[in-house]
Amino acid sequence: AKGEKPQKKAAGGAAPPGRGGLLAGEEEERSFDAAGLEHWLVKACNGVGLTRPTDVQWHCIPEVLRGRDVMASAETGSGKTAAFALPILQLLARDPFGVFALVLTPTRELAFQIEEQFAALGASVGLRQSVVVGGLDMMRQATDLCKRPHVVIATPGRLADHIKSSHGVAAALKKTRFLVLDEADRLFEETFEKELGVILAALPQE
Repeated sequence: AKGEKPQKKAAGGAAPPGRGGLLAGEEEERSFDAAGLEHWLVKACNGVGLTRPTDVQWHCIPEVLRGRDVMASAETGSGKTAAFALPILQLLARDPFGVFALVLTPTRELAFQIEEQFAALGASVGLRQSVVVGGLDMMRQATDLCKRPHVVIATPGRLADHIKSSHGVAAALKKTRFLVLDEADRLFEETFEKELGVILAALPQE
C-alpha cells in the first residue's frame, strides 16, 4: 500500500490479484488466506466466526492490500465492515503509528457497530481506536484524539467540530493513511457537504 496516500474504501468490485472473477474451482479455494490475509488475522477471523470471505470481502481485501482505492456496493449483512477493516489491520500491524485510518459514517449507531468489529478483529495487535460522535463529552473526545489512536471512527459533524476547535486534533490527522467512507451515498448528501470539506482539508492531500 502507498504509505502517504489515504485509501478510500467504501469498497471494491475488482477480483483478487490474478483473478478475473469467480471461475471454475474458485469457490473451493476461496479463503481468507487466498485473499492475502496473514495467519494471525485469519485466526482472528475464525475467532469471531468468519471462516470464509463473503463476495465483498473476497473482491475487496486483495485490492486494498495492494494500495488501490476501492468502491463497492453490497447489501446490509454482507460483511462490508470486515472488507475494509481486515486489510487496514494487516497493514497497521506492519507499521503502527498515530491515526492510521479514519472511518466516516453517517450515524452514531453505525459508528459503534464499526468500532465493535475493529475491536474484535484487532484485539491481538493492541489496537487503539476512538469513536467521535455526538452525544458524548467533547473534551474527552478531544483528549483521546490528541493521543492519536490507530483508528478513528466518526460522524462528520462531530469530527469537523473538533478539527475547527482544536489544532491538536487537526495535527493528529495529518498522516492518516486510509480514509473509509461507510454508507458513502448518504455521506455525499448535501447535509454533510460542509463537514466533509473541513475533514478532507485536514487530511493528507496526496
